[in-house]
Amino acid sequence: MRGNAVTLCGEPADVALAERVISELIAIVASGQSLTPEVVRHSVAMLVGTGNESPAEVLTLDILSRRGKTIRPKTLNQKRYVDAIDANTIVFGIGPAGTGKTYLAMAKAVHALQTKQVTRIILTRPAVEAGERLGFLPGTLSEKIDPYLRPLYDALYDMMDPELIPKLMSAGVIEVAPLAYMRGRTLNDAFIVLDEAQNTTAEQMKMFLTRLGFGSKVVVTGDVTQIDLPGGARSGLRAAVDILEDIDDIHIAELTSVDVVRHRLVSEIVDAYARYEEPGSGLNRAARRASGARGRR
Repeated sequence: MRGNAVTLCGEPADVALAERVISELIAIVASGQSLTPEVVRHSVAMLVGTGNESPAEVLTLDILSRRGKTIRPKTLNQKRYVDAIDANTIVFGIGPAGTGKTYLAMAKAVHALQTKQVTRIILTRPAVEAGERLGFLPGTLSEKIDPYLRPLYDALYDMMDPELIPKLMSAGVIEVAPLAYMRGRTLNDAFIVLDEAQNTTAEQMKMFLTRLGFGSKVVVTGDVTQIDLPGGARSGLRAAVDILEDIDDIHIAELTSVDVVRHRLVSEIVDAYARYEEPGSGLNRAARRASGARGRR
């Protein structure tokens, strides 16, 4: 490299890839975005993958901005997920922890409210997690429910003026509530996000989806590898994907460990657990349970 000139040497395919990476990074910088190691890594991954998409177009798509912080998709699958939310009434975002499926959905919800596409936001979760049941937890109903909804509050406060949120909640413009509170309602002109949907039963999922009213949009997010339902009950998220995947205006978006945007180790942990629990590996959970049962006899 000399001045503004870069000389690339090597195999033709490698030179072509490097040339395109540099061109995309220049376009990203020209858009006003900082060039970080994360941006470079995601750009290279996209070009090495399909190579059909422009990293500059993916990584400069602004969803929401507040106080100098801009929320954008950081991977190709995240952009496809965001595009699917724009194009469909119901979207399922399925993927492991750290892939941004809930955060991006909430950013789209806040953007829809701010641009008057909807008149309210409804954020909900089933109150079941990691073997805990509300009846066995100490405290009032509000104290029991709050920890399950806290991640939604945290994301909300990250995207909006903290002083404005209580006012909007008091006015019913923003609602954060357990899934059970959705029963019997029809939700019009709302952007509705159901998080941790892998912990719904088939009946709960059907109940939730049929709350959809006119002018509303629904995003359902979950990780089918982290189901905490008791007694081996089938996840409502799994059932819904199987039942609804061929219906127009419903989209199934899948994110993978490649889309994890937390610490790099999170992606490696997700992959390691997937290999460990893979059927036929001799290490899946069913085999371990059977082995443990034999050992206790």
